[in-house]
Amino acid sequence: MVFYIVYIASIITLILHFTGFLARRNMEWAVLVAAIALFGVNILDYLSII
Repeated sequence: MVFYIVYIASIITLILHFTGFLARRNMEWAVLVAAIALFGVNILDYLSII
């Protein structure tokens, strides 16, 4: 379940990034946070922890 939530949040973050929403609000750091979260979830899923 966490896997799907992180994927949806990452897709929403990318959409907001490419529309310029994050840049106008100085929230470009959210793209980095989404990438780290996605990487972490993929590693945990690969290791069968979640």
